[in-house]
Amino acid sequence: MGHGNRKLELETRERRPLPPFVRVGSLYLVFVGLLLCVAGGAFALLMWRSFDRASGQRDWEETECTIVESRIDQRQIGSEVGTEYSFAVTYGYSYDGKVFTSERYSLQGAFWSSSKERSQRRVDKFPGGTTKSCYVNPEDPSSAVLKMDSKAPGYSLWFPLIFIVGGIGMMIGAVRSDLMMRRSAQHEKLN
Repeated sequence: MGHGNRKLELETRERRPLPPFVRVGSLYLVFVGLLLCVAGGAFALLMWRSFDRASGQRDWEETECTIVESRIDQRQIGSEVGTEYSFAVTYGYSYDGKVFTSERYSLQGAFWSSSKERSQRRVDKFPGGTTKSCYVNPEDPSSAVLKMDSKAPGYSLWFPLIFIVGGIGMMIGAVRSDLMMRRSAQHEKLN
């Protein structure tokens, strides 16, 4: 058999379609890329909401308040879990001639921790009977906090955006690769 016969045999042989694992692989990469986009989008949204809430607090008015009580609360969820501690505070303030009380340390609420010392530091910082500054929402004077939320999530917003960009790139790459293989297969079929 000569060299020319081998070429004729290859050209006349029926071309097979793309193996199914190529299509499944592309679909898998699109799915993973979509999951990355959704996860990145969810985290970006949560971080943006936190940043936006903290930015809105910058319009709140600083007011003097009197600490009525500060204490350490404790809880134990189950017998297998150690005791957790949280800082609790009650303070009074006046705004536009009206008297209010609040129990909010921050908008994020009180954190529970296994460290009693952390809560004790806050009790020491806000002892009962002292006068401190609190921040009052002028649109809802019944809402006040002792500590404003941090705007740090806004400065870290780029991180979840990496996942979104990576997911989009993964989906584009998978679809592009699949299309190139199909075109190549069709081109070989026509020739």
